[in-house]
Amino acid sequence: MAWPLSGIPVHRGGWKRDLRLTDDAFRKNIGSYVFQCSLATLTVFIVLIVLDASLQTAIIDSLGASSFIVFTAPNAFSARTRSLLGGYAVGMTTGISCSLLAGVLGHEGTSDWSTIIIIMGSLAVGLSIFLMVITDTEHPPAAGLALAFILNSWNFTTVIVVFSAPILLFLMKTLFKKYIRDLV
Repeated sequence: MAWPLSGIPVHRGGWKRDLRLTDDAFRKNIGSYVFQCSLATLTVFIVLIVLDASLQTAIIDSLGASSFIVFTAPNAFSARTRSLLGGYAVGMTTGISCSLLAGVLGHEGTSDWSTIIIIMGSLAVGLSIFLMVITDTEHPPAAGLALAFILNSWNFTTVIVVFSAPILLFLMKTLFKKYIRDLV
């Protein structure tokens, strides 16, 4: 049902339902909410201990988004093992490739460096999305990871630690599979 002449849908429960502070299921499942958010916290904590988060902020940002997906919607398409690990592999490979290409085209400090970074960053995101879609490995945070490899300096250790993050997410999800459920 829509408001007359506006096309705005009217939701069941009306505006009062939209003003609620918590999810209706929260009170009935508070243990699941606390447990699963604690698992996400622990997983991110472990990765941040290993990788100096203060120097790799853009690269680490994707981990927060991936943790949200895996621990609040473990049955979602993008939380599947193929999407999580494959998406990270695609995002990292695309970002690293575009970063290396940027280094061939110019170097930091030259007048055209910001243009190269803009072009390579855009290419990394677009190409990673394309590759994820055609390989059925869609994991949205991994497209952001591709961009992060353009914007941040990285080395081989960064690559290993960043790829270990989705592996750790996968292991935590698998280990606690019977205790976690979709919260969203």
